[in-house]
Amino acid sequence: MAELMTGLKRSHYCGELRGTEIGKEVTVCGWVQRQRDLGQLIFIDLRDRTGLIQLAFDDHTDRAVFDKAFAARAEFVLAAKGVVRERSSKNPELPTGDIEMEVTDLRVLAKAETPPFEIVEDSNVKEDTRLKYRYLDLRRPDMQEKIIGRHKIVKVAHDYFDQNGFIEIETPNLIKSTPEGARDYLVPSRVFPGEFFALPQSPQLLKQLLMLSGFDRYMQIARCFRDEDLRADRQPEFTQIDLEMSFVDQDDVMAIGEGFMKKVYKEVLNIDIETPFRRMTWHEAMDRFGSDKPDLRFGMELTDLSGCLQNTEFKVFAGALAGGGSVRGINLKGKAEALSRKEIDKLTEWIKAYGAKGLAWTRLAEKETSSYEKFLSADEVAAIRSAMGAEPGDVLLLVASDENAVVYSSLGALRCNLAARFDLIDASKPCLLWITDFPMFEYSKEDNRWVAMHHPFTMPRPEDIEKLNTNPGEVCAVAYDMVLNGNEVGGGSIRINDPELQEKMFEALGFTPEEAQKRFGFLINAFRYGAPPHGGMAFGLDRLVMLMLGCDSIREVIAFPKVASSSDLMMEAPAGVDAKQLEELNIAISAPQEQE
Repeated sequence: MAELMTGLKRSHYCGELRGTEIGKEVTVCGWVQRQRDLGQLIFIDLRDRTGLIQLAFDDHTDRAVFDKAFAARAEFVLAAKGVVRERSSKNPELPTGDIEMEVTDLRVLAKAETPPFEIVEDSNVKEDTRLKYRYLDLRRPDMQEKIIGRHKIVKVAHDYFDQNGFIEIETPNLIKSTPEGARDYLVPSRVFPGEFFALPQSPQLLKQLLMLSGFDRYMQIARCFRDEDLRADRQPEFTQIDLEMSFVDQDDVMAIGEGFMKKVYKEVLNIDIETPFRRMTWHEAMDRFGSDKPDLRFGMELTDLSGCLQNTEFKVFAGALAGGGSVRGINLKGKAEALSRKEIDKLTEWIKAYGAKGLAWTRLAEKETSSYEKFLSADEVAAIRSAMGAEPGDVLLLVASDENAVVYSSLGALRCNLAARFDLIDASKPCLLWITDFPMFEYSKEDNRWVAMHHPFTMPRPEDIEKLNTNPGEVCAVAYDMVLNGNEVGGGSIRINDPELQEKMFEALGFTPEEAQKRFGFLINAFRYGAPPHGGMAFGLDRLVMLMLGCDSIREVIAFPKVASSSDLMMEAPAGVDAKQLEELNIAISAPQEQE
């Protein structure tokens, strides 16, 4: 039977005790890290979220207490009362290594079976096992440190936005489905048969309505949900630091975002961030780095070689240019001997995942080799080498496509792959910048129409408004993304506050007036009652914490994450429900037909 703490009350956390407590009677609680039986002497390392303290039991210890210590095993839950004394054998690796507790009272609050893995830092255990037993995984000191780090970042957010006049307002999690972007998670209504709520992909429309309501500065630590296709490091539910401001322009919102990053880095990591951040337009970022979230901690910029190849007879390059695309390349400086032909072949297969049909290359090793130069004229070869600043020892890597998006995504990903492989990234300090002037629309081949690159409530640049219905591909948005070390950590825009302009935007997206009214009528109608100019942004909290704490996956900084399939291994969710529940919701499930 488990014992009770009757008569005992924790006075200290395990990791807080120091030499200043020597001679004091204290009570600690925690889990057994390990027990060491030396015959007439027993030591127990007791662990809680602050650290370890050594409990000592010897021939002066009450026999009943000694017997409990003898029976204790890893992960037993104990409460111990005793006197702090100096250790005879000190451990400089522990903050509490100069002291120990001479235990006078010991309670076994809970026994434990042998866990499926050892509860230690950096445990080399398969992730599926860790997630199945997440409650045990979270006992590990390094995991607790990450979750506590997340808490500190959230606390800074609360304090910073409060100090800057923001009001924290909760928005509902059961809302109307407004499908324009990722898929919604739908929640059936028992009261309204056949009708559904949706879980919010973001509080976007609600926070805009709060601006109309007169709350000129709003923030929220908001839970969001997106039923997206499987990706290794995406979660179906995630958290945003969400904010919106009235009577502001783009610079005002960006200044608030920069101030938050400066404060959170200083208070959590004691790192000074320089402001204002560098700014780069979307078009410049794509042309130079092949990405709208470029990592500027290393070079290897893209070079447009289309001008060098205007009259080329090489069909691969000529076809790309004739189709309206381009030929671009990157120069991996000084790595011709380090990057073998076999490795280039592997990269050629790898890059096809980004839509490229292949990878053209030249190795300027002691013996020069190339996959494409023999098909070009001497002038074309010389022009490419000159444009790319080629020198002996370099590797030139080229991609050609009739779709510039393919060239950008392929080389952008390749650039990051090679930088990581050859340790070219300067990780000494965080690199932050803004990407601005995004295209308002991108063309969806699947839907055969223009869709909003961000969302349809973003303000177009004033000089581009007249192009909304005539040339939507040239319209730029008053939108901005914050990029940290090659990762988007936040983004936002100035919003449309004119109902007529909002209707014009829906028209450009192919909605009839009736469709727009059905989906977004509550917003359009609200705007008719006087909406202030407003804008905002949201930080992806999970990703921000991951990057600040130096983790490789957002699952490391979420207490109970899902796996890539969106399932929960610990709770075994999703799962079936009772027939009675489905009946109450007026839902019938058709079982998949068996394959012949």
